[in-house]
Amino acid sequence: MQEYRIWECLVCGWVYDESKGAPEDGIPPGTRWEDVPKDWQCPECGVGKDDFEMVEVRRIALTTEAPATEDKPAPPAPVQVAASSQVDFNLEPIVIVGTGLAGYHLAKELRKLDQKTPLVMISADDGAHYSKPQLSTAFHKQRTPEQLVSNTAREMAESHDARILTFTHVTALDTASRVLTLRAGSHDQRMHYGKLVLALGSDPIEVPMAGSAAGSAYSINDLQDFQRFFTAVPGAMSVLVIGAGLIGCEYANDLIQSGYAVHVVEPQANVLGNLIPATAGSLVQNTLENAGVRFHLGTTVKALEYSVGGTRAELADGTQLQVDRVISAIGVRPRVELAERSGIHTARGIVTDRYLATSAEHVYALGDCAEVDGHNLCYIAPLLAGARALAQTLAGSPTPVHYGNMPVSIKTTLCPVTVSPPPRNAAGDWRFERSDARGIVAHFIASNGQLQGFALVGDACKHASALSELTTPIMQN
Repeated sequence: MQEYRIWECLVCGWVYDESKGAPEDGIPPGTRWEDVPKDWQCPECGVGKDDFEMVEVRRIALTTEAPATEDKPAPPAPVQVAASSQVDFNLEPIVIVGTGLAGYHLAKELRKLDQKTPLVMISADDGAHYSKPQLSTAFHKQRTPEQLVSNTAREMAESHDARILTFTHVTALDTASRVLTLRAGSHDQRMHYGKLVLALGSDPIEVPMAGSAAGSAYSINDLQDFQRFFTAVPGAMSVLVIGAGLIGCEYANDLIQSGYAVHVVEPQANVLGNLIPATAGSLVQNTLENAGVRFHLGTTVKALEYSVGGTRAELADGTQLQVDRVISAIGVRPRVELAERSGIHTARGIVTDRYLATSAEHVYALGDCAEVDGHNLCYIAPLLAGARALAQTLAGSPTPVHYGNMPVSIKTTLCPVTVSPPPRNAAGDWRFERSDARGIVAHFIASNGQLQGFALVGDACKHASALSELTTPIMQN
């Protein structure tokens, strides 16, 4: 029997139910996801179908009769500020440090459950709401930094009935007295919190290198980083991308389709080597090479030197590359410094239990900065699951997060990849169900015979939903 599927936007969490459709957008009930027009955009965050931000989350039985349109509720709308606010300022505030996807999604989920508790959000930048995954597809889609912004901080403050402090840094955290020290410009202030959420995100990893242009590489980790690169790139003809992991490959894919000559340098012997088996990486590499990308694998950038008309990159294997701009896409590292200075337990990330609670009472961590029950997953799906659970906890109903199987979609649109990486140091091996020029299906089979991961490349990505149901959950109990 066929089933209707339910899809969730990985950027904002909006749900598309095939049985209900989206009548307000002219999409009748019963419309399959693949039949939704290609130019359709998520009504909440503006992400389009081609941005690979929708994932299937569950299925429901197909009834014999088409659902009636008049009985179908519209998709949930963003919370709007009422004429008279319901916030009770006699209550201790919930403070969220960070206005990235983690912070804003938590605020949205919290306001569904609690309209009374004062909510304060602290942003180190302008607090604009945007889809971070769209940064690595913006050039080919010809989208400016301004066009990537879906809402300003003021609009987000109104939507979530919150106070948002922009261009403000937390310089100290006293967990005993529950007080934050904030700095905006040259001014300091102290703020008391009832409950605190650290949604600090992550920082790009920087590898020291020699040369007069050693500090010229652009790391693109947020909208401000993208703005700097976007402003610097006019007139450039060639770009060197350092790193052939997820972000490096996405930028190589985006820039080669935007008319730039692209070089990629990677110390490993394979593309996406930390995520997928070598055979699968070779298909991605070959496809990008056919489009014009030049890979330099098994070597590193030894030095960057300014030269006439651009930058000269000296590689460890002796190769010299003349390029106009350089992007560093080596990876990211959770921001833990504030927690460490405050005596909160950290490892790779800020250590939490499944309730997202840290070692300090009334302090929680969410998103890239959090290490939840031993898992530090810098992807969107775990973040969204954590935000939903933590909102329940903050609203008075303690709820643990559970990570099921959460495949990651890599936006190498010339050769798409969907991967569910096996647990780190898992005992097992990759087995190929299919491997040809159009696609690859690889299963990671553990020593006990369980399916603990998979890698899909090319047209095989359509099998992600079925394989996810068979793969061992990230949290197995």
